[in-house]
Amino acid sequence: MAAPLQNIPTNIITGFLGVGKTTAIMHLLQHKPADQRWAVLVNEFGEIGVDGGLLQGRHNKESGVYVREVPGGCMCCAAGLPMQVALNQLLILARPDRLLIEPTGLGHPKEVLQVLSGIYRDVLDVQQILTLVDARHLSDHRYTSHDTFNQQIAIADCVIGSKSELYQPEDRDRLQRYVQDHGRTSAQVLFASNGQLDRSILNRKEDAQRDSGREHTPHHPHHESHESAVLVADEPLPACGYLKAENSGEGYCSVGWRFAADRVFRRECLFAFLSGIDADRMKACFRTDKGVFGYNLASSSLTEMKLQYCDESRIEIISPAIDDNWEDQLLQCLAD
Repeated sequence: MAAPLQNIPTNIITGFLGVGKTTAIMHLLQHKPADQRWAVLVNEFGEIGVDGGLLQGRHNKESGVYVREVPGGCMCCAAGLPMQVALNQLLILARPDRLLIEPTGLGHPKEVLQVLSGIYRDVLDVQQILTLVDARHLSDHRYTSHDTFNQQIAIADCVIGSKSELYQPEDRDRLQRYVQDHGRTSAQVLFASNGQLDRSILNRKEDAQRDSGREHTPHHPHHESHESAVLVADEPLPACGYLKAENSGEGYCSVGWRFAADRVFRRECLFAFLSGIDADRMKACFRTDKGVFGYNLASSSLTEMKLQYCDESRIEIISPAIDDNWEDQLLQCLAD
């Protein structure tokens, strides 16, 4: 019989929409010890689920990386059931040397921490909680007035100013002051460019006990439980070859599509469409006539990355409102 799982080093890596969490995790996975098995539990606001495909397209079980998704809203909803099911499956499969947990940018990290500090107390050793913040957004009331944005900073052991290569000099000072006013007194503030985090940051652990693990967390609106339903991310595709799903909450809407593996997109047309999307966030992985690619849109900046594999094309867009023309424009990018 396998030995019981105990004290697995675990990190929560959180941050608001488009701050670069997945990019940072990809960089950490690239630099993990070759002889270690790492597991990643990814939570997405949208129903489709794209992050898992992006991560698995760059890293796989053969390289010692195991990924499991919890799509469809904050994974702590429904008494943590979606999270617990996915986490149990991931731990049994991977038996990891380290676990990384990426809550959705619109999720509630305090409640995630409460789940981990409860039934997983003996299984997981929660170490650094990292919150990524794009300091350029601190002048935007949509961010600073959002409860989730501030909760992510309040719970952090280390606040990381991401995308620092794009900052003006005053952005660094603004982040330092904001963390002093809204963060924990012992929280570190570091800066990172292009998602490059030093792996050693995961191991730092303060001596003081986290008050946040014992705090009562205010109620927040939960999405409908997926306990007895088949997730949209796992539903069989209809005869038309694609499926659409929508979600809403926390002042945002999401819309996403899944396409059968035999539906191939024209890369040039697709890139033009994705470049023109007006949204807070877009993630996608596509099978194209030029190969398999992942796409990431944040702060009006679109990036494209080559992927080794994706089983089907997927896209998720998050915005205050959904544009009804997106689907027609996307379908026009399909190859004949």
